[in-house]
Amino acid sequence: MANKTQEVGGIHFPFPFTPYSIQKDFMAELYQVLEAGKIGIFESPTGTGKSLSLICGALSWLRDFEQKKHQEEARLLETGTIPLSDGTEQPPSLSSSCKETPDTPRPAGEPDWVTQFVQKKEERDLVDRLKEEQVRRKKREERLQQIRHNAQLKYAARRARQEEEEMERLLRLSREMLAAGAEAEPREQLACGEEELVLAEYESDEEKGAASGVDEDEDDPEEEHVTKIYYCSRTHSQLAQFVREVQRSPFGKDTRLVSLGSRQNLCINEDVKTLGSAQLINDRCMEMQRSKHEKSKAEEEKPKRRRQEHRAACPFYSYEQLHLLRDQVLVGVKDIEQLVALGKEARACPYYGSRFAIPAAQLVVLPYQMLLHAATRRAAGIRLQGQVVLIDEAHNLVDTITGIHSAEVSGAQLCQAHSQLLQYMERYGKRLKAKNLMYIKQLLYLLEKFVTVLGGNIKQNPNTQSLSQTGTELKTINDFLFESQIDNINLFKVRRYCERSMISRKLFGFTERYGTVLAASREQPRLAGFQHFLQSLQPAVTKTPVTPVEEGEAGVPRLASPLMHIESFLAALTTANQDGRVILSRQGSLSQSSLKFLLLNPAVHFAQVVKECRAVVIAGGTMQPVSDFREQLLACAGVEAERVVEFSCGHVIPLENILPLVVCSGPSSQQLEFTYQKRELPQMMDETGRILCNLCTVVPGGVVCFFPSYEYQRQVYAHWDKSGLLARLAVRKKIFQEPKRANQVEQVLMEYSRCIKCCGQAGGTVTGALLLSVVGGKMSEGINFSDNLGRCVVMVGMPYPNIKSPELQEKMAYLDQTLPRGPGQPPPGKALVENLCMKAVNQSIGRAIRHQKDFASIVLLDQRYARPSILGKLPAWIRDRVEVKATFGLAFAAMRKFHREKSVLS
Repeated sequence: MANKTQEVGGIHFPFPFTPYSIQKDFMAELYQVLEAGKIGIFESPTGTGKSLSLICGALSWLRDFEQKKHQEEARLLETGTIPLSDGTEQPPSLSSSCKETPDTPRPAGEPDWVTQFVQKKEERDLVDRLKEEQVRRKKREERLQQIRHNAQLKYAARRARQEEEEMERLLRLSREMLAAGAEAEPREQLACGEEELVLAEYESDEEKGAASGVDEDEDDPEEEHVTKIYYCSRTHSQLAQFVREVQRSPFGKDTRLVSLGSRQNLCINEDVKTLGSAQLINDRCMEMQRSKHEKSKAEEEKPKRRRQEHRAACPFYSYEQLHLLRDQVLVGVKDIEQLVALGKEARACPYYGSRFAIPAAQLVVLPYQMLLHAATRRAAGIRLQGQVVLIDEAHNLVDTITGIHSAEVSGAQLCQAHSQLLQYMERYGKRLKAKNLMYIKQLLYLLEKFVTVLGGNIKQNPNTQSLSQTGTELKTINDFLFESQIDNINLFKVRRYCERSMISRKLFGFTERYGTVLAASREQPRLAGFQHFLQSLQPAVTKTPVTPVEEGEAGVPRLASPLMHIESFLAALTTANQDGRVILSRQGSLSQSSLKFLLLNPAVHFAQVVKECRAVVIAGGTMQPVSDFREQLLACAGVEAERVVEFSCGHVIPLENILPLVVCSGPSSQQLEFTYQKRELPQMMDETGRILCNLCTVVPGGVVCFFPSYEYQRQVYAHWDKSGLLARLAVRKKIFQEPKRANQVEQVLMEYSRCIKCCGQAGGTVTGALLLSVVGGKMSEGINFSDNLGRCVVMVGMPYPNIKSPELQEKMAYLDQTLPRGPGQPPPGKALVENLCMKAVNQSIGRAIRHQKDFASIVLLDQRYARPSILGKLPAWIRDRVEVKATFGLAFAAMRKFHREKSVLS
């Protein structure tokens, strides 16, 4: 792909082809936002090359930033001084460790000679740090250059790895022979390997930063975090697509890119991957690393009795191999799949290898959750101070942050965790230290009180407990703590204990073993009953006995300990009282009832991101209405209005290639207003069917019709089938319905596409297909209905959320109390409802136009769309072209003319 460098405003933007004018504007505006350290909200419709504009704009800025930084370093090293605040322009921050300048204010009244001495010392320290940084950078560049051009290094590393593995094998055989020949002294009470389930002594309640474990110091202490760009999106497929765009861009060969993912996506240890659950994989991985770190210490101590069998350390966690993998990751752009393949070849863990590569990377690609959750950021070694963050596909950013930090636990999980924890304490209580016992008793007390507040009894089976009081109740955090009678417990300490003691992992190991290990103990009758009780709590109907890990099916994911979910709920309860609510949902039985934490203020978690970062860009294809981002995220996070920059570009398609219509009435002059009260009326469903019958006679190829909900789609379909309208529709279009199951979507889309292709070739009365879909469903986002697959998109009614939902009502009340109401503006709570509706509409209607030569019509069936406040929330490229048709006759004439002309041209 040719490199066609574009110059916009004196800035050179390498681009793989001649960009659209809107792409030039996008890159120039993005460059200025990053240079000025602003917060940008960027909207670029799908099909306009948004990904390439982000890549080339952001990496062009990073290229110039690094060049300025190196020039400034050279000048400072040459002169040995740094500029004073005398009005001259201060260069950008040199590195994450070189942020201090002599401009730091000094205490009033200091003598001049003291100030000068401190300033001179800072100058010398800065110059020394710059020299060290230059040496490190030079070594890194030489190392990566060597890997690029010297294949022998790779083979030498492989040979060394094979020799190391052979040595490990021989050592293992020797140890086994010695162990077999030694007299084994049986341990009292505990079975072989059970020692690892006992909690280690918990020594202190003092906050020490991150949770203990290998995650604290895994970053190379000598590696400096260079200025970089963090790019995040929703799904791994979107991230993989972005990486492929980087590979095809002019920056593909020289950019040091790292793709981050979860252990579940990156683990190459088959024994660990078979655990299935992400939480179990995380815990087992950390346990294996801890075993490796403790191994040398254990071998130094001469055992006085038979040594315990510890779980083996991971064979893919080798310091030398991980650092070789780190360098290979930085040489050439690789996505997750390529990273996993490289890890398997090098026999080094891709998860830790990619983390080791973060400090030297220029572009880090990662999913939303890893960036937006503070604890996950810390665990991954991500440092945002002075860095750039690009959040793509950000139309649902507010909901994503809310979802990440919300938590729900069921009555069954509470009872199961209590029973497991009680059995654990009874078995190992005599071996636990006092502080461990104290916290376990606090956890048992918390679980009991949570069940009590739901109206249940912790000592009874939750499946057979009927609750006298049902319904949904919503409380503030403080009210919930008081009503549960747990306000006297320090939840911060309990949370810290759970993190640092890894008690949920120990508890899972205990329940994982009891079916085999504990059956041979003298407590067999009591534990057999415990086993039966635990099985009764599982949602499965089968009564098959629990099997140990070694004999279980490798392909079936096992459920994590319920305590893992409860830990998330406990952490959520430490949120400030005004920023969240607790929802008590009491159903027919205790097992179906639940406690849910609802985050009301997502800005409290986003504030740290915007505070630490140099610049943040929120981008998407349909960002309207942007008031959600400005008010709920940025303003509440303390971002000044002057720091926020909005950019919205039009579409690349010609004006005549799109026909958006608002239709206010149907063929029989029935006014179209699909409110909850009217939309189920037979005449409304009949009118909708007649409209589609007419549209299908003039629209070629595929028609995608969106309904507000699955239930309403089902009702309409059944009514059409009974009235004969379905048969009339089938004369022109073969009818498909969106499936509820995600695994059936691909098959339906393939059949839908095949039908349209066959109809286009064969001719006849059937001219294509009609796909009945649901707003917010599986077809409304991430699916491309380009060209003949979506020549017309129909939106039936307005998909307002359920206004009676307690969660939505509480969110509306919170916004009404928190956000100011502008003159002539609706209350913030009412605006939220409209914004949620229009975001869903915009996502759905954006499925049609996917590239420059595409064309389609968009039909909005509801007279409420004609309101100025609603029209203003449509994307700019649709809003500027929309036509409001009071009668269906006018709308039908415009549709027939549009598609007749386009069919002739195509």
